Amino acid sequence: MMVILFRILLLAAILFLVYTMIKIAKDPRRQFTAAVENRSFFFQDNDENPKQNFFITYKGAVFEGEKYIGATEEAFEVVSIIVSAKEPNTLTGIDREDLYFLEKEILIRYPYASIEWKHPMKTLLHRPFEE
Repeated sequence: MMVILFRILLLAAILFLVYTMIKIAKDPRRQFTAAVENRSFFFQDNDENPKQNFFITYKGAVFEGEKYIGATEEAFEVVSIIVSAKEPNTLTGIDREDLYFLEKEILIRYPYASIEWKHPMKTLLHRPFEE
């Protein structure tokens, strides 16, 4: 009887450990931190709270987007987004095409939004193409 109880408790402990490891691995903050370290793309957003800012990491740089709600023809949606760099000194290696890629990713999630880039990204986007 004691052996069966011990086995049940051991199985429960193993299941709890596996559940905890999966929960930690799927944590968005952990995924975001890993994406920053790996210099890959990750979009962290809370769809349920339109007032909460979103964060994007790309090529090691972290961007923050402030969302503003407004009326569209159909409903209230996010209609304006202001994007700034959390640490402008990490923007080394980011070019105009990268900003267009990020803009496209934002518009996939918020199709009614107009996007305003803060300095220094705004300067790069408004500079004429050099031939």
